[in-house]
Amino acid sequence: MKLLILTQYFPPETGAPQNRLLQLAKRLENLGVIVTVLTAMPNYPKMKIFDGYRRKFYYFETIEGIPVHRCWIYAGTSKAILLRLINYFSFVKTSFLIGLFKIGRQDLIFCESPPLFLGISAWLLTKFKRAQLIFNVSDLWPESAEKLGLVTNRSLLNLSTYLEEFLYRHSVIISGQTQGIVKNISSRFPEKPVLWLKNGADSREINNIVPNPAWRETNGFKADDFILVYAGIIGHAQGLEVILNAARLLKSINEVKFLLVGSGPVRDKLMAMKEEYGLSNVIFVENCPKPEVIRIIHATDATVIPLRRLDLFKGAIPSKIFENLALRKPILLGVEGEAKEIFIDKGKAGWAFEPESASELANLIRYLSQNKHLLSQYGENGYQLLLKEFDLDIIAAGFLAAIQNYSHERTF
Repeated sequence: MKLLILTQYFPPETGAPQNRLLQLAKRLENLGVIVTVLTAMPNYPKMKIFDGYRRKFYYFETIEGIPVHRCWIYAGTSKAILLRLINYFSFVKTSFLIGLFKIGRQDLIFCESPPLFLGISAWLLTKFKRAQLIFNVSDLWPESAEKLGLVTNRSLLNLSTYLEEFLYRHSVIISGQTQGIVKNISSRFPEKPVLWLKNGADSREINNIVPNPAWRETNGFKADDFILVYAGIIGHAQGLEVILNAARLLKSINEVKFLLVGSGPVRDKLMAMKEEYGLSNVIFVENCPKPEVIRIIHATDATVIPLRRLDLFKGAIPSKIFENLALRKPILLGVEGEAKEIFIDKGKAGWAFEPESASELANLIRYLSQNKHLLSQYGENGYQLLLKEFDLDIIAAGFLAAIQNYSHERTF
């Protein structure tokens, strides 16, 4: 079986889809699938092409045994909707051309969305490659863009909805990252096989990263500091203002510290809040390679994982949960719905607070800072849940079995 993964985001970029797709590719390859990746020149999250990839229209490399074809993309830092569309459509065009002329026939094309528009290139390539389309939805678009207020143009939203439904109809399989996404699509397209392609983690790979026992001392923290960390994109959806507002309520407790690791479109705004409120208990750390992020999490006590309080996010499962489970770190989850049910109510991997409620988060942190003995037990609960239900080897094997089942009309 030959499978092409088409995605705008891939390592050496860091982030949830980048890591998830590389892990899936490696495991499918180990199971006998011939996997190829077609992606853009790396530029995320700073929207600047990485050194070594600049001034190139096409570039081929191998990453952890996976052949990767890269093509040019317009990368700019402007948040204007027109320039964001140019970013997306530049890669739609170049990915189609490189896919057409540089990549041979495929049996299946696995397209990662968002960006939704990449489905245009994927669908065209299925025609030329005589392949079948698997459309993977990690975020319901344009619904999420509309509810977050990122896109308000009604004509663009209507055209995007038409494209979304067109791609679903022309897919042999649709997969979603959460049960909420799966239920949403299944309710609209009951005749289509819609699979839950879980996110997860490789606990062995993560725990092979040697921690730095001197990290706290080296970075100016005390041994008895109670350190909470958020590591990931600093974006609109996360509602990270709740962390700074909680830090403001906890200023009098000297040992409580907050680390925000990463970059994104609202980082400058949050840094301005830190200065306005005089929050010496909040420390921003620039985006750094995954091994260093793991070492930072190792050195902290628990992780805060918030999202904005929107019905849209009741079906969301933030991917940063899984690495923390692998590291036996309990989570403070500001997410309602599916994630809370799986990881808090059922898995006992941490504690929940009401999304965007700084007072609830602050009260929870006060309690835990005085009851640190609870942290190890809840961390172990999360680790066992990961091994049982979110192990990447098990997820990949199940996905391959589903592909073989639903693509029975083809002989691979």
